[in-house]
Amino acid sequence: MSSITYKERVLSAQQLKKLSEHKYSCTSSSLLDPWLQPWWNWLVSMTPLWLAPNLITIIGLIVNIVTTLILVSYSPNGKSAPPGWASLLCAFGLFVYQSLDSIDGKQARRTNTQSPLGELFDHGCDSISTVFVALSACISCQLGQYPNWLFFQCFCAIGLFYCAHWQTYVSGTLRFGKIDVTEAQFTIMAIHIISAVFGSDVWQARLPLLGCEARVLSLYLIFGIYILFVCRYARVIMTEGCGKNGSSVAGTSVLSPSIPLTMVILPALIIAQKSPQNIFTEHASLYILAFGMVAAKVTNKLVIAHMTKAEMEYLDWSQLGPALLFFNQYFNCVVPEIWLLWFSLFWGTQDLIRYCSKVCLEICNHLHINLFTIPYAGKNAPQTVSQGTSAPTTSMSMSATAAAGASAAVAHDKNGGTQHRKTTRQASKKQQQQH
Repeated sequence: MSSITYKERVLSAQQLKKLSEHKYSCTSSSLLDPWLQPWWNWLVSMTPLWLAPNLITIIGLIVNIVTTLILVSYSPNGKSAPPGWASLLCAFGLFVYQSLDSIDGKQARRTNTQSPLGELFDHGCDSISTVFVALSACISCQLGQYPNWLFFQCFCAIGLFYCAHWQTYVSGTLRFGKIDVTEAQFTIMAIHIISAVFGSDVWQARLPLLGCEARVLSLYLIFGIYILFVCRYARVIMTEGCGKNGSSVAGTSVLSPSIPLTMVILPALIIAQKSPQNIFTEHASLYILAFGMVAAKVTNKLVIAHMTKAEMEYLDWSQLGPALLFFNQYFNCVVPEIWLLWFSLFWGTQDLIRYCSKVCLEICNHLHINLFTIPYAGKNAPQTVSQGTSAPTTSMSMSATAAAGASAAVAHDKNGGTQHRKTTRQASKKQQQQH
């Protein structure tokens, strides 16, 4: 029961100690990342040195959320065609998010502000972005006309992001394949651009040889890619546990993270299928966002469990909304389902924000760093190490500000040493005169 009560402190002293010792481990063989490095390097070189890495990440997330919500407002059920400019704006928002998300780690190294908080903050924002990105792609394709496919696509994206961190929790290393996050993001940008240029109806065009709609063929291709992802994650989870006797980093069963994921996706499926008021079909976007916030909360807890080498808690307050929807159906919908769905969205959102805020503040207090600012001790003083992210990007030199601070410190040491030697010589000369 203690796991579902609001605690005064989210992280224990042992977890904070483990977090301080955490080292970021990542491997990547992405096909597109090497081609994008020059763009990311140029972009970070244009970024002001006073701009904190976490602030870069949150700005990108806000842009992504706002552009997606604009698209959602024109087609909340995913059935009607959104205007082309809204799809184009959504593609732009995703590109901004991807670019800023790729340079936050570079900015952290550039300003000498790396810390475990940066990694956690980066992945936390990604868990939220995944929900909005998947939903926006489905709306641009008018996938609401196929509710089951819409459900499958959105929850597969959410589930696969969770599984990526599940295998990290087991193996201790975050792994990116040749076709991974960057490639998926550019595919979704392409979907938005095609919808904007040719109209969303282009996805309903029947292919001459296959006799099926273009979007149906795309869905089958994406389904095949999902299968490859699942096989890769399953192999790592079942064979590469880095704990004792092949267990997770926390020494727990490698299958234990499956329970929180199941407690999100299974109720979502049952409620959608059993709803007498067709709650998912009529309010697809609201449904995805409500359950997406619950999934983001669970994913954040998994990331924290990995970084602190702790056991995951299965029950959570964010599951209150889905539980109310489930029991409302059991008692023949004594309350209109749409009311409970709106409640689930608001409750899940505030619970996610509350949880993430408390975690960030506790880590900031423990590591003596700031979340959204880079503190400077003075004009000629060396820069204080603050927060940052540890993304899988190439290393960069320390910032000019940090270097200038270090030079100032060296000059200060030299001046102090000169003054000390001068004082010593004067005292020695005085002693000789007295003798």
